[in-house]
Amino acid sequence: MTTVTAAPADRFDTEVLQHHWIPLATSDADAAAVLRERLGVDFAAARNRVFETDSFIYLPVVLTYKRGDAIERDTIVFALGSDFLVTRQPDAHFTPFDKAVAKMRRNPGLTGSSHGVMYALLWALNEASERVIHCASDALEAMNDDIEMATNGYDRRGREIGVADMRGTMSRMNAAEEIVSRVQETQLQLARAARHLMADTPSGDLESLIAILIADIDGVKQHAGFEHDKVRYLQQSVMTWLDVKQNQIVKVFTIITAVFLPPTLIATFYGMNFTWMPELEWEHGFLATTLMTLVAAVIPLVYIKRKGWLR
Repeated sequence: MTTVTAAPADRFDTEVLQHHWIPLATSDADAAAVLRERLGVDFAAARNRVFETDSFIYLPVVLTYKRGDAIERDTIVFALGSDFLVTRQPDAHFTPFDKAVAKMRRNPGLTGSSHGVMYALLWALNEASERVIHCASDALEAMNDDIEMATNGYDRRGREIGVADMRGTMSRMNAAEEIVSRVQETQLQLARAARHLMADTPSGDLESLIAILIADIDGVKQHAGFEHDKVRYLQQSVMTWLDVKQNQIVKVFTIITAVFLPPTLIATFYGMNFTWMPELEWEHGFLATTLMTLVAAVIPLVYIKRKGWLR
């Protein structure tokens, strides 16, 4: 059978690699039609779900990976057969597979079967997930410093930190949580694909490599779970700090209200239109009223301070 290729040979390193691996760009309808006619590969029927036919098993993986400084997300669908592995992947150069090609250069035996090629590709996807987790971990460490400063109440310049100052940190934290959650989803799909590969692989040395790969996928999943717990802890710390900050603001207004309520009550009495007010005829009536107003303000302030509500 003539090998069908959907991309230039130099993109995938060697011609021998194309003997068992056929990469298919998502938008390449012509190549997809040829593959459907010659090999019976039908990604439309699979519809991004685990799907089996007499010749192929379809295994989708939604990958979260790092391209430059950006975190991207794409769907890869593996169609695994006894002789060929067909991957439906993005139209642009899919960088995570570069590490798989490098691995197959070091271990040429992997290119001898479709199962060996798929093992290398799944290994590369797992490595891509691990890099994303390390990136998220570094971002969380940086945010941890901001949260510690917020807990202390002042930034590096000695300026008091307000609620608005933490909006950027909260936004970055929510983005980190979303990324980590997506990696957890990716690891579940990678583990499922690796188990299907193990079940479909003939007995041999490749079985031990796939078993190690499954353990590595689980290790990255556990790392992602740890980072997810960490980001949740940081989010809780920020929410606790915000609650304390809001309580302090409410406390300040409550104290102000308590201090000025008695003087306001006195001022209200003297604002009434009575015909006769004896204090108006006193020689020191204004001074007495002023002192009485000050005492009325000091009494609740002293009481609040003795109760420790000013701390």
